[in-house]
Amino acid sequence: MSTTPETPAAAPAASTEDRTVAILSYITLIGFIVAIVMHSSKKTALGSFHLRQALGLLVTGLAFGFCVIILAFIPILGWLVILLGWLSLLVLVVMGLIGAASGQQKPVPVLGAYYQKWFGNAFT
Repeated sequence: MSTTPETPAAAPAASTEDRTVAILSYITLIGFIVAIVMHSSKKTALGSFHLRQALGLLVTGLAFGFCVIILAFIPILGWLVILLGWLSLLVLVVMGLIGAASGQQKPVPVLGAYYQKWFGNAFT
């Protein structure tokens, strides 16, 4: 017989439901809406954080979409800016998605801290 006390397993940083809300928030507008509905029944810090990040990325994407209308009329340089803008937004979404999947509250580069400040009262 062993008399050594058993150490409990470390609790995961975020539950599966928390991560599901966080991940869904980055996957299309429908996923964002589903994440809001799921989050409304059980509010968590991880879910709130990633919902604010995803909302910021959605607003940024919409704003850039309106700029694309003007940039599309500028040959080559405008088209290059459009391409780089969409690629940059895609990279930010993927970085947010990776943070959500790992259960971290890590803001997306450049704009993530602003999203938390601007949408600080959302999803609490």
